[in-house]
Amino acid sequence: MHPVFLTPEQLAARNKRSLWIALGLAAFVVLIFSTTFLRMQRNLAERTAQQQVVAERAR
Repeated sequence: MHPVFLTPEQLAARNKRSLWIALGLAAFVVLIFSTTFLRMQRNLAERTAQQQVVAERAR
């Protein structure tokens, strides 16, 4: 098989595409992390409130 040689313009375009793909992937990871974190906080707050209601009813 023969090696493929890219022109400087093609290399620059490939590097630019790779950068945008990496940035998009990083943004997706941040989105998933923040969504999960916020949902966990909300669930923790709801559970704490429910435990307080149960404790007050037990009195």
